[in-house]
Amino acid sequence: MENVKRKRLLIIGSGPAGYTAAVYAARAMLDPVLIQGIQPGGQLTITTDVENWPGDSMVQGPDLMLRMQEHAASTGAEIVSDHILSIDLSSRPFSARADSGDAYFADAVILATGAQAKWLGLPSEEKFKGHGVSACATCDGFFYRGKEVVVVGGGNTAAEEAIFLTKFATRVTLIHRRNELRSDKILQNRLFENEKIELLWDHVVDEVIGDEAPPSVTGVRVKHVASGRTKDLRCAGVFIAIGHSPASELVASQLETHSGGYVSVEPGSTATSIPGVFAAGDITDHVYRQAVTSAGMGCMAALDAEKFLAENPEP
Repeated sequence: MENVKRKRLLIIGSGPAGYTAAVYAARAMLDPVLIQGIQPGGQLTITTDVENWPGDSMVQGPDLMLRMQEHAASTGAEIVSDHILSIDLSSRPFSARADSGDAYFADAVILATGAQAKWLGLPSEEKFKGHGVSACATCDGFFYRGKEVVVVGGGNTAAEEAIFLTKFATRVTLIHRRNELRSDKILQNRLFENEKIELLWDHVVDEVIGDEAPPSVTGVRVKHVASGRTKDLRCAGVFIAIGHSPASELVASQLETHSGGYVSVEPGSTATSIPGVFAAGDITDHVYRQAVTSAGMGCMAALDAEKFLAENPEP
């Protein structure tokens, strides 16, 4: 039987933005329920060393998110392990249906669903996903102890993945389509100083090469951007680190978006194009995309929701 829940505030997503919103909303007596989603804790749960979280010179990503969850629960927020499949924002109370079959009705909603890894879109990449092709070095790096791997990308994610993989791999080749990186200078310095890392400039991955039975990666075919010449590189693993796209599919047809799907919010606010719906974290932020800024936006969203609910009694 369907379980119908009526709440003042529904929070969708459980990264730094979602958990922070839950803490502030619970303290404001908004009776929030937070639906964790497919990946409770968000992207930080697949991150090992976090060096830029205020108050912690070094903390493990999963540990940080567990602390956030416990904090939110201790304030009185209801934390639910479930996934929202659909949501109707056409009228208040807003309604959402979860994978479990439960239905939620809420007077206000905070969207904090984050972002997802981007892929190259190659058929061979899809073929070997989970068999040598990965988007998470911290998840799969251990399997490449004593082997050669490649990382694709040129931003902070690629630099961090390459550095992390040197803990296991004998050689890490970073493939970038340009002749300079976009990553922070401190990360670039670490890359250039690491003897295990080689950089292949002005190249793109043209094909992932591997065996059929059992499926496993044996190399990549790379193409020079200018000349079009190709060559094969030997490797046992391919890590795609070309960024992320906002997880806004749930609401993209109902809310205004920008820059490829990021939810639009009013300047200096987390208010979206529909009154009573707020967005925080990577689902709206295409510039900073940091845990600390996501947490800050989670705080803003809860305060914005509190003000909205005070000014707009339940329908």
